[in-house]
Amino acid sequence: MSETATTPPGAALLTHRQILTILSGLLMGMFLAALDQMIVATAMKTIADELNGQTVQAWATTAYLITATISTPLYGKLSDIYGRKPLYLTAISLFLVGSLLCGIANSMYELAAFRAVQGLGAGGLMSLAFAILADITSPRERSRYAAYFMIVFGTSSVAGPVVGGLFAGMETFLGTAGWRWVFLINVPIALVALAVVAKVLNVPHKRVDHRVDYLGALMLAVGLVPLLVVAEQGREWGWASTTAVAMYVVGVLGLIGFVLAERRMGDEALLPLRLFRKQTFSMGNTINFVLGAGMFGGMVSIPLYLQIVKGYSATDAGLMMLPMTLGIMSAANISGRITAVTGRYKIFPVIGFAVLTVTLFVFSRVGVDTPVWQPLVLMFSMGIGLGLCMQTLLIAIQNAAEPRDMGVATSSATFFRQIGGTVGTAVFLSILFSTVTTKIAEALREAFGRPEFQAALARPENREFAASLQSGGSGMSLDNTEFLTTLDPVLARPFLEGFSEAIGTVFVVGGVVTAVGFAIVWFLREVPLSTRSNLERVRDEEEAAAPPVAVH
Repeated sequence: MSETATTPPGAALLTHRQILTILSGLLMGMFLAALDQMIVATAMKTIADELNGQTVQAWATTAYLITATISTPLYGKLSDIYGRKPLYLTAISLFLVGSLLCGIANSMYELAAFRAVQGLGAGGLMSLAFAILADITSPRERSRYAAYFMIVFGTSSVAGPVVGGLFAGMETFLGTAGWRWVFLINVPIALVALAVVAKVLNVPHKRVDHRVDYLGALMLAVGLVPLLVVAEQGREWGWASTTAVAMYVVGVLGLIGFVLAERRMGDEALLPLRLFRKQTFSMGNTINFVLGAGMFGGMVSIPLYLQIVKGYSATDAGLMMLPMTLGIMSAANISGRITAVTGRYKIFPVIGFAVLTVTLFVFSRVGVDTPVWQPLVLMFSMGIGLGLCMQTLLIAIQNAAEPRDMGVATSSATFFRQIGGTVGTAVFLSILFSTVTTKIAEALREAFGRPEFQAALARPENREFAASLQSGGSGMSLDNTEFLTTLDPVLARPFLEGFSEAIGTVFVVGGVVTAVGFAIVWFLREVPLSTRSNLERVRDEEEAAAPPVAVH
């Protein structure tokens, strides 16, 4: 699939069939990462029980998040220098090794360490796939092909909870504990992905001889690791605790060191500062950060509402997120087709943020007695908003980047959205758990005045619970809400109302965040979309720079 000497200027380098062939390899890698996230999230409670590490299970998620986030910009820069294929194969290999190690972990701390290895691979699977897509397609037609990625996400969102719940519920499978297959299932998928990518991902690349910005990578790690850790653990430690403050100080110093290192490295920096002088790049990533915060704020609250307030299992709650996936796929596909025809894109994130904001505010009114079809409709609406924003912002950032910076530009979009998501998750969960106790107390005070509540407390089977309430709730912990499923519905109702009110508060704050995004997105400058792929732009630049051939 290499360029020939007879290729006429301006001609497309790859046919539609060739693009789809390369896309098959990218989709395998994307499916690997997307499926794993859904499976592990569904099965994590069972895994923590099996490894006797329920209280420290958050570290398995934190370790994965840290390495995935920090490695993302590094993959972007290294792929600009050495080419996409070797880095994509490296990402799949690291994910494979990490999955295999997770499958043989014997403690939660071992699992956290091995999840960190997985994260090192995951950091490249997402960002490099979109960078390669930018290499082989023009910004104007890219949205059409990006719809295939949405299909992969949709498939994994349906299959993940089912597969995760299935393995978590098995005692053994093929002679191995069922929960271990949550990770081991990645091994055959990764091996197939390696074979497919090695065979079909043959994109021309001209090596760029640059120094690798190791100091910048180190400073980025020093800056982000403490901040990501405190984002995940701050609620347990206390946001103003000595440990948290120490993390803030180290993180800020690390980020200052990162900026100084990037200024010193210039064009060879991990994240060249000159890119931020482009309005579309800097504004696009700012909006991406806000989108990540608002998106994850909603996405962590909806499953809690479905499981705690409505009483659905984790697997059922995961499957009930399908309308959101359908919304994302539909909006991404429609907006992509319109963009390909018109070349216009700014209107889509504007509408997307408006839809997200309205949806989150309406979601805040959903309560204990709300028919389940209403949150399902709202999830579809939220998916529409996300689908209009996600790929459009990425294309805007890629369109503003030069060919030599395509890997860095693409990884930066993923990077800032991940950081926003981490901050959003930490803030919204803190809001939830800092308000839920007060909301439940208010609901209980109101319930004590109702005759049916007093009658339920007086029943013999509820005496233990009544005694616990009279002693100030000793023996009850909101860390485990399973007691609500066996509790008398009359007695459980104040707890459900309290959780519903607290989750409603989270949705209101999420709506405020996306409203800020709606205000900012109007300032995004719409640069006309190029009709040339990254490879075509590189070829045209080389032809323009080549000395003229003398005609005799």
